[in-house]
Amino acid sequence: MICRHCGLVWSDPLPYDPRHFYQEDYRLAYKRTYQPEPKHILRAGQGSISRLSCIDHLLSEPRTILDVGTGGGEFAYLLQSLGHDVRGVEPNKGYAEYSIREYGLDVYVGFIQDLPLPPDTFDVATLWHVLEHTEDPHSVLAKLQALLKPQGVLVVEVPNVEATCQSPSNTFHEAHLFNFNPVSLRKLAERAGFVVEEERLSPDGGNIMLFLRKPSSAAPVSGSWAIPGNAERIMESIRNHTLLRHYLSAHPYRRLRWRLFQARREGRDTAILGTGKQLLDQLYSQLRNSRATG
Repeated sequence: MICRHCGLVWSDPLPYDPRHFYQEDYRLAYKRTYQPEPKHILRAGQGSISRLSCIDHLLSEPRTILDVGTGGGEFAYLLQSLGHDVRGVEPNKGYAEYSIREYGLDVYVGFIQDLPLPPDTFDVATLWHVLEHTEDPHSVLAKLQALLKPQGVLVVEVPNVEATCQSPSNTFHEAHLFNFNPVSLRKLAERAGFVVEEERLSPDGGNIMLFLRKPSSAAPVSGSWAIPGNAERIMESIRNHTLLRHYLSAHPYRRLRWRLFQARREGRDTAILGTGKQLLDQLYSQLRNSRATG
């Protein structure tokens, strides 16, 4: 479904009960495992280094950080090892319990909406590819706005519904209950009380990243939800993203080359290391050493 007033896209009816699905079934459905395997840990660890490079300018001194949808704990462990005070939130019991046991992380096993912490607790919060999975994105952003200290920053990354880097058959993912383009995501953030400081689009156009700041003093949210012309723009973009155009572009061939390279590297690297912690410590060691001597 698409809202003709603002362009927000969502699944109606929902394909499952979100609470039960993300607590019990999500990782089994998409990873075929109840806790991360070595290749998943390596992949997430490499992604964590990339994510750190995106937010490094926010971490010039030790921060209190909330990582929402912490998964197997790879990003939270990297931040913790660099001296930050990190809390995680993860609804999936298997992945959350693994991250607590393997990395000694402080993880709330449940949903961010239910996190029992007082307002003004964190300097930085991160929401990497989580918002599209939530049952009420606005309430999630409002909760995070309350949890951040004044002038605190929330970093949000979501898939872009206007992206053409994936096959048209993959534009909509069953587990993505909501779909955004840059304009609708900005509007949602502003309605939750944030000031949009920066917007980034990934080089392939597939992901949107926003840096959102909590104002020092609360201001009433005014204005309409409406974004004239946005729904029409999204529908036109989706109509024009055909299989023929996709396979005449470079995107599918770049993705295939990357997957082949990734499979070879993962097979090599996971064969020589044991636990998840050993794998991440090896992966993160150069970064940690450079920070320690910097």
